[in-house]
Amino acid sequence: MDLAISVVTNELVNRFISFLANKYYPCNGSSSDEKRLERLQLLLLRARTVVEEADGRYITNSGMLAQLKVLAEAMYRGYWALGASRYSSLEEEEDDDDGQEGSISVSSRIKRWRIIHGGGGATKHMELQGALESLETVVASMKEFVMILGGCDHMLPRRPYDTYLYIDNFLFGRHAEKQMLLNFLLQDCPAHASSAPAVLPIISGLAVGKRTLVAHVCKDERVQSRFSSILRLNDSDFYRIADSGILVSGRTLVVVEIVSYVDDKDWATFYSYVARMDRGSKVIIISRLKRAEEFGTVKPIFLNALTYPEFSYLFKALAFGSANPIDHHPRLAQIADRIAIELQSRWSILAAILFADVLRTDLNAHFWLSVLNRCTRLVERNFYMYGEHPKLRLERGLEIDVRDFVPCPASPLKLVWNCSDSDVVKRELPKVTFTDLFVDPMPRVGMTLVAFESRIPPYTSFDHILSSSDQNPPLPGTKRQRVPF
Repeated sequence: MDLAISVVTNELVNRFISFLANKYYPCNGSSSDEKRLERLQLLLLRARTVVEEADGRYITNSGMLAQLKVLAEAMYRGYWALGASRYSSLEEEEDDDDGQEGSISVSSRIKRWRIIHGGGGATKHMELQGALESLETVVASMKEFVMILGGCDHMLPRRPYDTYLYIDNFLFGRHAEKQMLLNFLLQDCPAHASSAPAVLPIISGLAVGKRTLVAHVCKDERVQSRFSSILRLNDSDFYRIADSGILVSGRTLVVVEIVSYVDDKDWATFYSYVARMDRGSKVIIISRLKRAEEFGTVKPIFLNALTYPEFSYLFKALAFGSANPIDHHPRLAQIADRIAIELQSRWSILAAILFADVLRTDLNAHFWLSVLNRCTRLVERNFYMYGEHPKLRLERGLEIDVRDFVPCPASPLKLVWNCSDSDVVKRELPKVTFTDLFVDPMPRVGMTLVAFESRIPPYTSFDHILSSSDQNPPLPGTKRQRVPF
């Protein structure tokens, strides 16, 4: 009852704001907004051109990297405002579809979406004006940036797969961080400096893109020609390789992922091992732990979660590919923004990839709304059953209830994230994909392997155990894998 009252109240407030907007921004307001949209589109084209050009050059100037980051953020905010402004004509149709969906949960999400995106004319006007002014200011100050950029070395032409990566925007908001990482790897050691390898920590929260960023940079031709080998270590390798005393010949890049506490003594042992490598070798630490900063010899790179405008743009690029969703699928683009709100605030980039794959199977508004509804119900059910968000349980290797993902579940279904390392167990289990859970009306009964392979470097495979309520996933004696990205 309280939820219904809240929804009605929000709608009344929203309509009151629209009434005021129509009163104080009469007919000429629409014409004015059209001109702003045209201006915004031109600025976005200029901004995207500069960002793409910068992404294909080696930038070593820290001031330019800061400017690039500001430009990218303003650009994604502009794309978000452009899309939100074009959704206004769909609101009446949206109300009809919401009534057909018949879910208070979905309806409440829709009202929340309207408030965040500016359902009222005044709010939309202010958002559009704010995004336009921000982008105008940034673009106007980029003249020196563009001039200096012309003197930066070109990277080698992108291979077809790299172009695909760029179109799908897997590295949203990471342009500056990519350049910082390249600068670290390509910088020569001063002649008077110690021969011990430089150490760069890359620190962020869960599923933000640490490994993806490193894998992308390691594909750069200059990086590959500079290092004779790239050694990737996890927690167990971290200790074993130091004890073995075996050294890799040639200049080496060591990428070590730290997921648990490492004391000073263990790190000193490991660092003494890498210090015996050839001069010019370097170390990258990937970690969620703030303590990893203490092991660095240079300033760390902190990766923040994508902002909502960035995440929304990324999610729609994954769901629609290179097609412009606003022109070709305006209704679906509107629903995609609602799903992006759910995923950005509660899940991760990996969730965006998984759900985008599901949505691409059926470009139908009713199906997309049902996916949003099922995702919302899953979170609410697990909150009710366990008292916490399912993402937090997955991080700790605990099961979650995913019956709401399946169209017609015969019984409650439990999922455990990447819980088993046993190849024997994996070979014996029937296998389905994450998309199968949503679209198969008759899911397999019993214990099943839900498989997913990342489409981007480092192409990690993840196998998750799905079981009915009367079966237990093979938890004892197995080792839980790290959560990706």
